[in-house]
Amino acid sequence: MTTVLLVDDQSLLRVGFRMVIESAPDLEVVGEAADGRVALDQVAALAPDVVLMDIRMPGMDGIEATRHIVADHPASRVLVLTTFDVDDLAFAALRAGASGFLLKSARPDELVDAIRTVAAGTSVVAPRVLRRMLDLFAGHLPLTVDVTDADGPHPRLRILTPRELDVLRLVAGGASNSEIAGELFVSETTVKTHVGNVFAKLGARDRVQAVIIAYECGVAGRTGAGSSSRGASGPETA
Repeated sequence: MTTVLLVDDQSLLRVGFRMVIESAPDLEVVGEAADGRVALDQVAALAPDVVLMDIRMPGMDGIEATRHIVADHPASRVLVLTTFDVDDLAFAALRAGASGFLLKSARPDELVDAIRTVAAGTSVVAPRVLRRMLDLFAGHLPLTVDVTDADGPHPRLRILTPRELDVLRLVAGGASNSEIAGELFVSETTVKTHVGNVFAKLGARDRVQAVIIAYECGVAGRTGAGSSSRGASGPETA
């Protein structure tokens, strides 16, 4: 059974989300919170598998609450609720450690599927949407040293092997595991191993965090808001 904590300052929305979630036989709502600070107390007490987190709330907002949850309770994964598919606050929540975001207008089956996906350890952000967010909000990223500089890779990336760095570049470009396998002429199983090693070495919880780290370290080029991206339109496991 996957346990869920609902965090939203609108009680009517919490009621609606609870009805949808509890209609699924494998999901259970174990608590609710109307602001980020109460959410932290509830996470500490209930240890939910997934926290369904609103961003805009009075007091402690969803971004700050997400940052604390990721740092203090890494077993609880955060799925952010947002109104717009490209939202600077949703992007900030991803940088804070959220495993994905979902529109509040999503269909009930999309909500249930997203919770299951996040609980399984996979991110819920289509690569094309993440690329759009990175292009639009690139100015918020503390870009430092490009990996092509004479001094070599960014210090955070020097722990990676050359092949792992290649994999990270491709992940940052939105490539799926099968596309990476084709690009590097290796099996998809080998790619999964490399991706898992990259996550472990960089401390990335999932693909979303790996892509953001890649951008922050200068691995991925910034192509502008109007660019197209490669890759699948939905979440993918490591």
